[in-house]
Parts: sequence; structure tokens; C-alpha cells
Amino acid sequence: MDYQQKLAEKLTILIERGNGVLLRMNYIKKTCTDSKQRPSILADKAMEPAVKYINKKFPNIDFRGNIQNLTAIQRQKSQVLSATSSYYDSFLDVIEFRDHVYELLNTIDACQCFFDIAINFDFTKSYLDLIIIYISVIITLSRIDDKKALMGMFNCAHEMTNGASDPSYPRLGQMVLEYEHPWKKLTEEFGPHTRTVTSALLSLKMVYPRRNLPAEQWRSAQLLSLLSTPGAMLEPTACDTMACEYLPMEVMERWIIIGFLLCHSSLNNNQASQELWKMALRSGLYVTLARDEVLNIHKVSEDLFDGIKGYGKRVADIKECREYVIANCGALHRERRHFLRGALKELFNVLEDEPGLLGPKALFVFMALSFSRDEVLWLVRHSENMPKIKTPEDYVDNQMAELLFYMEKLKALMKKHNKVIQRYHLQYLSQFDALVLNDTIQNMHVCPEEESVLMSSFVSTLSALSVKQVDNKEEFDFRPVRLDWLRLQAYTSVNKAPLPIKDYPDLAKVMNLIQFHTRMVDSVEELVQETSDVSILGFYPRVFEKMFNQSSEEMTMKRYLMSFPAACAHFKHCGHPLCPEEIEAMEKRTLRLCVSFLEQIAKQTSNVVLEICAEQCNLNDQLLPKHCAETISAARHRKQKKPVPKKGEVQKEKPGAESLRKDRSVVTNVDKMHLMLTELCSTYSLCTDFTVFDHIVVPAEFLLSHLETRLTEIIVRMANYNQTTQEIARPSDLLAGIRVYTATLHSLSSYISVDVTRLVRSVLLQQTQPVDSQGGQTITTLYTNWFLESLLRQASNSLIVHCPTMLCFVNQTTDNEQAFRAEEFSDVSELRALAELIGPYGLKFLSENLMWHITSQVTELKKLVIENMDILVQMRNNFDKAEEMTLLKKRLTGAENVLKRMTIIGVILSFKSMAEDCLQDILHKHCPYLMGPIKCLNNIISPETDIKVTLRAFELMSAAGLPCDINPALVAAISSMHTDNTSIEEEYKLSCLLLVYIAVSLPTLALDSNSCYNREHGGHNNNTHCLATAINQLAAAMFTVQKKNIEQHLKEFLLMASSTLLQLGQNVERVEVKNRESIYLLLHMIVEKSPFLSQDMLESCFPYVLPRNAYREVYRSFIVTLG
Repeated sequence: MDYQQKLAEKLTILIERGNGVLLRMNYIKKTCTDSKQRPSILADKAMEPAVKYINKKFPNIDFRGNIQNLTAIQRQKSQVLSATSSYYDSFLDVIEFRDHVYELLNTIDACQCFFDIAINFDFTKSYLDLIIIYISVIITLSRIDDKKALMGMFNCAHEMTNGASDPSYPRLGQMVLEYEHPWKKLTEEFGPHTRTVTSALLSLKMVYPRRNLPAEQWRSAQLLSLLSTPGAMLEPTACDTMACEYLPMEVMERWIIIGFLLCHSSLNNNQASQELWKMALRSGLYVTLARDEVLNIHKVSEDLFDGIKGYGKRVADIKECREYVIANCGALHRERRHFLRGALKELFNVLEDEPGLLGPKALFVFMALSFSRDEVLWLVRHSENMPKIKTPEDYVDNQMAELLFYMEKLKALMKKHNKVIQRYHLQYLSQFDALVLNDTIQNMHVCPEEESVLMSSFVSTLSALSVKQVDNKEEFDFRPVRLDWLRLQAYTSVNKAPLPIKDYPDLAKVMNLIQFHTRMVDSVEELVQETSDVSILGFYPRVFEKMFNQSSEEMTMKRYLMSFPAACAHFKHCGHPLCPEEIEAMEKRTLRLCVSFLEQIAKQTSNVVLEICAEQCNLNDQLLPKHCAETISAARHRKQKKPVPKKGEVQKEKPGAESLRKDRSVVTNVDKMHLMLTELCSTYSLCTDFTVFDHIVVPAEFLLSHLETRLTEIIVRMANYNQTTQEIARPSDLLAGIRVYTATLHSLSSYISVDVTRLVRSVLLQQTQPVDSQGGQTITTLYTNWFLESLLRQASNSLIVHCPTMLCFVNQTTDNEQAFRAEEFSDVSELRALAELIGPYGLKFLSENLMWHITSQVTELKKLVIENMDILVQMRNNFDKAEEMTLLKKRLTGAENVLKRMTIIGVILSFKSMAEDCLQDILHKHCPYLMGPIKCLNNIISPETDIKVTLRAFELMSAAGLPCDINPALVAAISSMHTDNTSIEEEYKLSCLLLVYIAVSLPTLALDSNSCYNREHGGHNNNTHCLATAINQLAAAMFTVQKKNIEQHLKEFLLMASSTLLQLGQNVERVEVKNRESIYLLLHMIVEKSPFLSQDMLESCFPYVLPRNAYREVYRSFIVTLG
């Protein structure tokens, strides 16, 4: 008969089902109280009259007589039915669960089952768990304010749709009314179960007091210390109540407090019950019902006992216990946490050093995890509901990170050495437990058939185990053995059982030990999760974040901060299939918390790293050549008598003075930053990655992301660009700063395993683009804007002159003080630094912007050509007729404008050429083996080569900074100017006439006083020499686009220019003759810079003696001293 009751199976199934129902009720309560998640049907304003009416008349709702109140439901009955059906089904689950629980409790009472936590642990625990789960379900249900509305709306919609009420509705409504005041009803229901419940609870009188000790006693007993008894270090840890050693304190407190609330009569009749109850009341103010739903134990107990006659003394006991909790509990638990931090650290260090000890001492790990978990949970639920006390600091722990950190470390250690634990306990089971169990069975006087079959199967299963199974990586599953042991406990715990377990305590002790050992073989990770479950933190996000912030403010805790995001990885285990919606919400909340923690850790770390970089940058800045003038000056006057410093004048320290130490105890700011960096980087050692709800999280990537963002901002800030004043840092200074930052960042690799090279490469590569990954400006954009708006704009106005001899731009001497010195930004060293900073990509962007400016000038030039087209056509045909040319010149307009615009184009192209030369130097330095083949491309290009192939080759060469006969960027720009309105022939005509226009306008340059050749600069004072570059490159680009012969048209230009300049030589007026020689040199420069023209061609149309005499004239007063 007892075998047919299936008590073990029913307990197992009902506990699993009850947990799901409880979480479902809790989720409904949270959903209904949250304005964002509240069911839309309840939030609808049109439904308010119906909701009020249902709440008032529940459960007897007359929808026929009061149709005006329920009109909204009538209109939307299908929507109401679908919206409330899941809630209604959940409430039906409660009533179904309640029926099964009472049926089982009555069966257990009828069987007069024996309960003792130390003997039939699983049976007793399951019984008490079922009671607490049931009570929690009922209490949570009673706290759902909208339950009547949801049930009533569903039933109304059901009746309106189907013409009849739901069959379960009357019972459901009755249950809701009965549990309006749940504790009163529950105490009545549990009256018949008092004896059984009390006997189960009193079995805790040996376990609970032993677990509920102050930290002083833990310390004196050297709890959790493997070093306290070195001689016994290898002995297996075993006791009569293995599972009780890591049973959660909160679980026992819930059993005791709620159990004696239900069966309160034993408190007046039994002194032991009273003492156990009072001890539990002194443990805290709250116990958990579900998630963050708590029970104020003193208030609930006092309210219940106030209404019962003869319980005045118990009410006084409750008040006394509450006062004790407020006065002492905070400090008691603070000391426990302090002890556990040291104990866990010592335990981890010993086990990490000797992982073989995890075999015999595995229980120590589970005890340590369980005790720590108990303290974390206690602090969390009391921090959220903290009472008004004089010492609130007892409920604040700024060292929680360390406790969580060593919990994570111990868990990781158990996972890492799982095979060690498996091998040890497998041998223990087969070579010791099986023999002891067999001896125990042999010594039993009575052994019924059913019990004999179960126990024989235990022995045979354990005896068949072999270490080879571990070596062969076989999967173990001892769940059937553990379930059979639960069945055996149920069979032997009923009254008048043939084999009463209370008479055979040795059998219970052996089987409890075997159960623990089997779990060590097949479910270590499950037990680790069970004993270290702090998923409650996910339901107290405010407390969790507060703990993190408090820990992050402590210098000594920074190394443990990673334990907070790592703890989020375990929250996924707390879900239940009956409430999938909660799992989804939990996933979002957990990921938000995890990312928030990692972002803050990364932010702190990146701040420290970049502060160190900034400090190093400041120190490096002191060593730059621009700061050495004072040192040089002092060295020159060293022999002179040292002048007395003026009063109040601070003697400037030399670079490196900060490294001189007189006293090592004096801590500098850099020392503090390095210490903080060491602490913060240590936290990344906890784990390289972890999984949060199927999302793989890599903490180091958050750091790299932060560093990337901050470094990008810093580099742009270091450029120091001011659009208003047009100020910007010199490229060489910025490059020096970036090199210091890069070198300092690489030192981060000695602290933490991160790919700094990838980080730097990513940041610097972004700086070569117009915008970075966040859409912000880069140094490429800043320097492009500055060179165009400041340097080249002033060069266009001849305030700045291109200087071929020094390969830079220089300022003209003017009365007004200029904002910057051009040579400090455009000499070879600066442009090389610019090429190093923005690279080929950045220079391509710069080139594209330069080309845009050139095309705008070309557009204006074409307009001028069109205005003078008839005259230019005549001049082209009659260039060798001096009289006609003189007349036509007088009719020609805009000659100065043409030359001005061509000079601007020449200045831009000269700057581009300088930048590309510097890029070539940089690329040759960085990748000489790549530059070699690119240079060879020029050797395979010939005039017969297809122009498309030629341009592609030139494009590659130009990207590498190599000079090309035809500028591919200019070709692309000119080509993009072509529109459908003009034909190729028209464009060709305009190009030819533009060259005519330029050629006939050259003599007008002699009228400009600034056109004189400056021998020091190697060019003209008004940048006229840049015309040579402009004419050659523009003509080559235009005729390439139009597929015409470049050489032929340049020869034509040379003939026309020679003719007009020879006519200039015949003019004897002093005004025009003044700069004639300088203009002759321009013609020589055009030929010299052209890959299509030669000196022979020039001499055929322009006597060589003229350029030779011109050079002698401009250099006449220039004395060259040799030797």
C-alpha cells in the first residue's frame, strides 16, 4: 500500500510545478504594477467603468442586468478574451496546484510519515519545500491587485461569446475570496498538519543553530581553513549531514518562520519549537517569497498573533526579536562577510596551488560558496528594505566585489578541475561506499523485498564503476540512483513501515554520503550553481549597481570589479519554462547591467591609461627641439658669472628632474596612476570571456572600444584646430605626441592581454579618412581645411610664396604681422610628418579637395575664353604677324585674371607635388619592397600604351607619391567637368584657345613689380614660377581627356609664347622691360618641368642666349664664395 502512494514522485513533480506557478504569479504581479508592462486591456480608459464594476461585484457579476457598465467588454469581447486568457489559465494553475498539494499533505498525514533532516534529508526537505512554495503562491496571489478584474473580465467575455460562464470560475472566485486575508485561512487549513510539520521543523534544532553562528566562533574554529590541520589535509571530509552543510540559511529560516506561523499552537506547547522560532526571528527582518517579493516576518507574525487569544507573550517575543535584529544583525553579518573574504581567499590560494585537494575537500568549496551566497542574499534583501537605524553603514558593503570575486574564482576552479573531482569520487564510490553500504545491508535484521531490490541495485551500480570510464570520457548519470534513494526514504518513513528508517540511522548516513559523492561525479557544475546562486541580484538592479559603485570607489577593490559583470553570466539559470516572458525580460535587464558594469570598468581603465599617456606626452614635449633655446643660451654664457635670480623668480627645472628620488616613500601622481592601472587591469584576469544568455561577452573588447573612442578624440584635440583663428598644431608636433601615446599604450600589453597594435592601427587608419567611425572630424579633414583655407588661400594672394630651393612655402615681408610662419608648416619635415599622419588615404582626400578648387578655377578660365573666343581664334591664326597681334592684344580682356587663376592652379599643384614627394619618402621608409615594383611601372609605360592602362598605372604611382607625366587626379577632375551640353570638340577648342590665351598674356607679367625672380627662393615673388607646373599639368590632363596629342599642343603653345616674349624683347619702354629677364626664365622653367618639351624645342623658337643672359642678370649681384 505504501509503495502505491508514490510520495517521492509526487513531491518531486509538485515542487517543480509549484516553482513555475509561483514565478508565474510573481510575474503577473510585477506586470500589473508596472505602468510600462501593464496589460493594455487594464490601461484602456474605456474599460475603467467595467473594471470598477467587476471589482465591486466580484465574483457575482450580473452582466445581463448591468450591461451599461460592461459595454466596453461587449464591444471588444474577442480582444478581452485573448488578452486575459493567459492570466486566467495561470490562476487556474494555482487552484489545480492547491488541490494536489492538499491531497498529498493529507496522504502524508494519513501515513504518519517520519521526518528528520539528518536522516531522510531529501524527503524532509521536499516536504518542507512544498509547503513553503504553496504558501508563497497563495501570498503572492493575494498581493495581485488586478486578479479580480482579470478573472471577471475573462468570464464576462467568455459568457458573452459562448453564452455560458467558464466552469472553473465559481471555484476560482471562491478561492480568491477565501484568501483575501491569506494567513488566517492558511493557519486554519494547516491545523490538522501541525504534528507532522512541527516534527519536521524540530529536526532542524541541531542543524540550524550550528549554522547560525557569529563570525567570532567561525574564526576560533578556523572554519573553511585547510591549513588549520595540515596533517588531516588529505583526509576526505565527511559528516553525518553532508547536504545540511551547504543548505541555504534563508531556506531554513523560511521553513521555521512560515512553518510555525502555520502551526503556531506548538509555540505555546513546545519549548524547543519556541527557541527555534525565536532564533530564526533574530536572524533578520525579511525572508524571500519569490524573486524580490519579500515577507516582513515580524510584522506578519505580530499581525497574525494579535488576533489570537493567549498569544500576548508571543507578540512580546516578536517585538523583542525585532529590536535585537535592528540593534545587532547588521554588525553580525558585516563581520561574517569580513571573515568570509579572508577565508575564501585562503581556500582558493591553497586549492589553486594543489588542485588535487579538490577531491577530498570538495565539501569545503560548497560550504564556502553557500555561506558567501547566504551573506550576499541577506545584504541584498535588507539593503533594499533597510530599516531606520543608527548605524546604516552596517547595511552598506564597499568590499562586496572581493567576496563575489573569490566566489567566481572557486567556481572556475571547480569547473577547470572537474576531472580530478570525478576520478576521486568515482573511486570513493566503487571502492569504499559500495563496500560500506553492502556491510550495512548485511547487518540489517529485516529487509523487505521492495527495499532489498533498491538497495541491491545501489550496491551493484556503485561496484560496477571504474576509473577507465573517466579516462574514456563517458557520461555519468546517477539521477536514477538519487531518485531511488528518495523513494526508499518515502517507503521507510511511513508509520509501521517494515523497514523503519529511524531505526537504521547508519543506512541513512551512508546513503546521504553516497548521494553527495554521486553528485560529485555527474553534476558538479549543477551543485556549484545551486550553492553559489546570486541571481537575486538581477531582481535588485538598484542594489546591484549601488554595490558596484561603492566597490569601484575603493582603490583596493578595483582589482575585483569584474566579478559584478561575471555574476550576470549565472542569472540565466534562474528561469522556469512556465514563465518564458520573465526569462526574456530578465535577459534584457541582465545584459543592460552587464554592459553597464563593463562600460564603467573600461571607462575607469581607459581614463587612467590615457592620463598616463598625457603625462608622458608632457614629459616628451619638454624634450622637443623648440624648448632647447634657453638651455643653449645658458651653455653659451656658462663661463660668465651666474646672475642672481630675481626675487620671486622660479628656477626652471630641466627635463628629467621628476625622476630624481630622494625618498621612495614620496608617491608622485604618476605612481598613483600606475598603481590604479595595475589594480584595474588585474580585474581582467578573472576571465577572458563569459556567456550571458547566449551572448558571448569579452571584457577586453569594451576596454579597446573605450580606448579607441577616447584616443580618437584626443588625437583630434591635439591637432588644436581653431576654425575662427585658423590655428592648428604643426604636423611634426602632433606626430611626436601620437608616437608618445602609441608607445605608452603598448606598455598596456604588460598589464593585460589586449591587442594594442590593432587598436592603434584602427584609430590611426580612421584618421586617414574624412570622418571616423562615429562620424566625427579627423585630422585628415582638419589639415585639409587648414591648408586650403589658410596656407593656400594666402599663397593665392601672394602673401605666401612657394620656394623651390627650400622645398617649402615662405611668408612675404609685409607690414602686417601674419598669423603663422608658412615654412613651419610646409617644409619637408612637416610634410613628411603630415604624410606619416594621414597616409596615402588622407593625401588622396587632400588631393580630391585640391582638385575641386582647380576645377572651379578651370570653369572660370573657360568663361574667360568664351568671352574672348573670336579674338583668340584670330590670334592663334596670326601669332607670327606682329602688327596684327599688337592690335588684337589691345582688344583682349582679362589677361591678368587668366594668369592669376593659372597661378592659383600652379600653387595648388606645387603644394600637391611637395606633399606627394614627402609621401614617397615615407612609403620608401616603411615599405621599400613595395615601392620598388611600383617605380618600375614607369619603365613599361610608353606613348603607344593604351591610355586607360597608362592612367591606371599613373593612379597607382600617384597614390605612392611618385611623379607622373600625366596627373591622374587632375584627369579625373577635368573629366568629371564634362557635361552633356558641350561636345568633345567644343571642349577641345576651349582647351586650345586657353593655351593661346595664356601664351599671349605672359608679357603682361612684366608689368607686375612682384614678378621679379628671387634667387634665394628659386622663384618669383608673386608665385609666377608656379605657372610652369600649372601649364604643363593642366594641358596634359585636358588633352588626355580629349584624346589629343599633348606634345603637339604644347609645342604650339611654346611657339606662341616664344613669339610674344620675343616681341617683349623688342619693346624699349622701361616699364615693360623691368622684369623681362624674370619672365624669360619662366619660359625656360615651363620647358624644364615638362616631360613633353625639350631644350632643343625651346632653342628652335627662342634663342638660348636670352634665358642664359636672363639668369646672369638676376644673379648679377649675387656673390658666390668658393673654398
